[in-house]
Amino acid sequence: GVMEKLGLGPEILLHENPRLIYARLTGFGQTGEYAKSAGHDINYLALSGVLSKLGRKGENPYAPLNLLADFAGGGVICAMGIIMALYERTISGKGQVVDASMVEGIAYISSFLWKSQNLGLWNRPRGENLLDSGAPFYETYKTSDGKFMAVGAIEPQFYEQLIKGLGLDSNKLPSQLSFTDWPEMKKLFASIFAQKTQSEWCSIFDGTDACVTPVLSFDDAPLHQHNKQRSSFIRNEQEEISPRPAPVLSRTPAVPSFKRDPFIGEHTEEVLLEYGFTKQEIAKLYSDKVIEINKLKASL
Repeated sequence: GVMEKLGLGPEILLHENPRLIYARLTGFGQTGEYAKSAGHDINYLALSGVLSKLGRKGENPYAPLNLLADFAGGGVICAMGIIMALYERTISGKGQVVDASMVEGIAYISSFLWKSQNLGLWNRPRGENLLDSGAPFYETYKTSDGKFMAVGAIEPQFYEQLIKGLGLDSNKLPSQLSFTDWPEMKKLFASIFAQKTQSEWCSIFDGTDACVTPVLSFDDAPLHQHNKQRSSFIRNEQEEISPRPAPVLSRTPAVPSFKRDPFIGEHTEEVLLEYGFTKQEIAKLYSDKVIEINKLKASL
């Protein structure tokens, strides 16, 4: 209802321009009992059912920063909804409202979890399944220098290379999918990984299909040879590092900006003046706390 209070609701704007795509990105959606309630990523993740699946055995569920609901279930799904509406408009000539709920967005992204419940992948308690830290071959392990290695050797041929790299004999070990042996196997793998540095393990597993990679920090990721070869990270004019735009298109790849990020409200006045607002109207919007201006000019 925020945009309606400003006189900028979809009914008004679509009346002015029937081809308009009007995206509404919220936590709980435009309708329902929680529609007007406050919330954050962790709340949307909880209501979607996905949070119950995240976490180790015997520990509380944990939310992975605000990546899943806010950015994936919210931003990415909303952007996809806009693209879908734009494509549909080429057929109908009409715009429409995109109701992007973060709860529903992350639930939809997690469709794999819902659809695979009967495949034996998620039928055990949290932290005891194939992909949630239950399996010894899908886990992170600490190295002797206090860093970590990530292991994801699910397929048998990859698992065999993992075992070989660890200096073990698969003929003397339990079956890879012997759930009851997983806890002891994790202890065994952990004890072995703790005997070498991250760099030493990289020298063993790099170039193999064991699905073992270093867990890189933000400082180390841009310096990794693979990321350097692909120019996966860029530096702006203030030497701040950030990821390069993705995905990479073959004919029209995104051209990243190397300028600093704008301050909140830095260009508010400039944009509104461009669209015909007077300085007096802008000053009123600012005083009513409708807009934010980073550096309010004396003339306002």
